[in-house]
Parts: sequence; C-alpha cells; structure tokens
Amino acid sequence: MDRRSPRRAQRASARASQDNADLRRTLNPSPSTEIRQSSTLLPTHNNEKGGSVSSLSRRRMFRVDTAGESGRRGIHPIHFLRVCFKSTCTLSMLVNILWPFVPAAIAIHFARPDLHVWIFALNYIAMVPSANLLGFAGGELAKKLPKVLGVLLETTLSSVVEVVLFMVLIHNDTNGQFIPVIQAAILGSVLANLLLCLGMCFFFGGIGRSEQSFHEAVSEVGSGLLLVAGFGLLIPSAFYAALASNSTNVQITLQELSTATLKISRATAVILLFAFLMYLVYNLHSHHSIFDEVLEFDEAQDEDREKEARRAKLTLTECLVAIVISLTCVCMSAVFLVQEIEHIVEERGVSDNFMGLILVPLVEKAAEHLTAIDEAWDNQINFALFHCLGPSIQTALLNAPLAVIVGWGLGKDLGLNFEIFMIVLVVLAILVVGNFLRDGKSTWLEGGLCVLIYVIIAVTTWYYPKVEPTESTLP
Repeated sequence: MDRRSPRRAQRASARASQDNADLRRTLNPSPSTEIRQSSTLLPTHNNEKGGSVSSLSRRRMFRVDTAGESGRRGIHPIHFLRVCFKSTCTLSMLVNILWPFVPAAIAIHFARPDLHVWIFALNYIAMVPSANLLGFAGGELAKKLPKVLGVLLETTLSSVVEVVLFMVLIHNDTNGQFIPVIQAAILGSVLANLLLCLGMCFFFGGIGRSEQSFHEAVSEVGSGLLLVAGFGLLIPSAFYAALASNSTNVQITLQELSTATLKISRATAVILLFAFLMYLVYNLHSHHSIFDEVLEFDEAQDEDREKEARRAKLTLTECLVAIVISLTCVCMSAVFLVQEIEHIVEERGVSDNFMGLILVPLVEKAAEHLTAIDEAWDNQINFALFHCLGPSIQTALLNAPLAVIVGWGLGKDLGLNFEIFMIVLVVLAILVVGNFLRDGKSTWLEGGLCVLIYVIIAVTTWYYPKVEPTESTLP
C-alpha cells in the first residue's frame, strides 16, 4: 500500500472539516459579523474584486414564479376585480373611480364625432385610469421577478403609453403638423419626470422626516446617463441654430441645413439606442447585484411592508390579463385623443408646445408618478428614484430615437431639432436635478423647488407662441 495514502486521507479530512466550518459560519453568522453587516446605512457592491456573477445568479435573474406572492394560480374574476380596484395605495384606488370615463369616451367618439373638445377631454381623462391599471399590473408582475429586472420591466410597460402616443402621432401626421407636438412631448416627458415627479417624491417623502438618503449608484448612474442623453438631444438643435443664425458666414440654404440636421438626428438616434443597450447590460448583467441589494434594502425600509405583505395580489395570469385590458384601453384612448389634437390646437388656440410639453406628458406618465410618490411616502426613496430617473432615461435613449427611426421608415421628417427654448429647459433641469442628487440626500425643500420650477415652465410655455411648421423650418 502507498505510504502517502494516510497523508492524503488526512488532508482530505482536514479540507472537509474546513468546508463544514465555512458552511456553518455562512448559515449561522456570528453576532460580530451581523453587526458589521448592519452597520452600513446602505448596501455596497459585494463583487468589488472582479469576481464573475455565478451561473445560479444569472438563472435567477430571469426566473418567473407563476404563483408569485399571491398564493393562487389562474384567474378568479371577482377577486381579480377587487384587487385591481384596491390597487397599491389610496391615491391609486381613487384614480380607479375614473373608470366610467373610459366607456363614455369611446361612446362619444362614435356617437358625436363633431364634439371635438368633449372627445379630447373625456379621452384625456380616460387615459389616467387605463395607465394606472397598466402601472399596477406591471408592478404586480415585477414582484414576481428579480428586483432590477422587475423595475425595468415595470418602467417599460409604463412607457408603452408614451410609445403608443408617439406612434399614433407619427402615423396620423400628413404635412408635418404633429412633428412639433411629438418633439415637445419627448422633452416634456423628461421634464415631467425630473421636475414634477421627482420633486413630488422629495416633497412628500420629506414630510415628517429631516431627510431621506439614497444610494449613490442609483443617483450617479441616473444623472450621468441623463447628462449624456441631454447632450445627445442638444447637438442637432445646436447645429441647426448655429448655422441658421445671421452670425455665421457659412453659405448654406435652409433646405440644405434642414436636410443635414435631419441626417444628424437619425445618426444620433441610432447612437442613443446603443447607449440604451449599454444601460440595460449595466443594470441587468455586470452590476445587477448592487442594484438588487439597494432595492432589497429599500424593501426592508418600507414603512407599510406589513400591510403590503397582507395585501391580496394578482397571479401571473391575472397580471397578463390586466396588462392586455389596460393596453387596449390606452391604445383606443390614444388614437381618439390624437385625432382631436389638431382641432384643439387650431380652434382653441392651444400652442403645440404647451400641448406636447405639458398636457401630453402629464397623462402618459400618470401611473408612473403615482407609483413613485407612493414609494417615496413609504420611505422607499431608491425605488422612487428608479421610477423617476428610469423613465426619463428610457424616453431620451429609447423612445425618442425609436420615434425618429420609425418616422424615417415611414418617410416622415421627424428629427431631433427641437426648439432652443425647450431643449435649454431640459438641459437646465438635468443640471438642477443632478446637483440635488449629488449629496445622496433629499429634503422636502428640494422637492418643492423642483415642482415650482415645473410650474414656472408650464406658465411660460402657455404664452410661448404657436409654431407654424413649414418646409423651410422643419428639420
């Protein structure tokens, strides 16, 4: 027999003992370890040494639990309606009272097509409960997925309302009359999320608290991406404004300048789409662990977590049914709403800029705003930031480029040549919000200031003169 066999057996036994000890320490951490883990206010990245994410972690990233937290399977109609009506908070439940406006808006569209103002108003209101149901169903579906993937999916579903409006506007555009509305709506969506939604989150979240702290990973990545997006959206407008002014000696006609600006816009749109793909990879693959920890920490901070745990929830099937119903209602309301925009702008004197910058974003982002405000109120400020910064990033890096590319495919001259007044507002808003996010803390004062800035912008936009699109001025 080999003399080295006993030594090998001893070494194997020692390794087994060490592995068992490590396992016991993992399952039953010492009090000192627990104290060290709980001493930090916010979680930090646990993969700083460059270790790769395990295959098990990657598999869990795309796990779907059919029953989820509902404890049921399939669909139960009465229970389904009750859960959808109660929603997640009192404010969201009050919005569901507006559901009678949905059939009323559909009926008046077909019964009295001559009542343009009424059709516009009813469909405008009808989009709010429809978008609210879409946001609620997306949130319920997000709870059945890993944290980061769920939040991104919820944000994407909420952005469907915006995408539908853009696509309907592009399809119905015949001679460029809707292009200023689309361009204003793109920037208005970013403004509504950054100033109105984030401001209300800071304000209501700060009531009764000296301050709220959020993780630097959420704020720095969000503000950095928004700066890049704002820079990308600004370039075509700056190019056009610089060469169209009388201060330059460049010999170029307005038609040539418009054509060049349109080409720059389309190239910029493609590049911004690549930036959005990088954003997805960063959140879902390379750095998803830190965002998972941040959101799990926020769940532990939820002041209504016990009530939330007891709340009845939707099954996976019910989530999908609710999404289909809400999307159908949203699409119908969007089509009917867009058909009346031209009448409202021309007959009622509402400017294209006010329609796109203020009115359209308010209704398309209603569900996202309600969700974010409720999370901030419950002290889940990181979740609220995800729902404020995420849609802004998605609008700038995905929805806006997608609208430009779809318009390109349909032969519509939709570019990123925005009104200088509006693009400057967006860039300034990004800088203001970035300054508020820099210290990782928020107060109700900062939130109130953001909302006041948005109100000033709304008042100014109301008096901004109507822009008449012509061949020489359209990008």
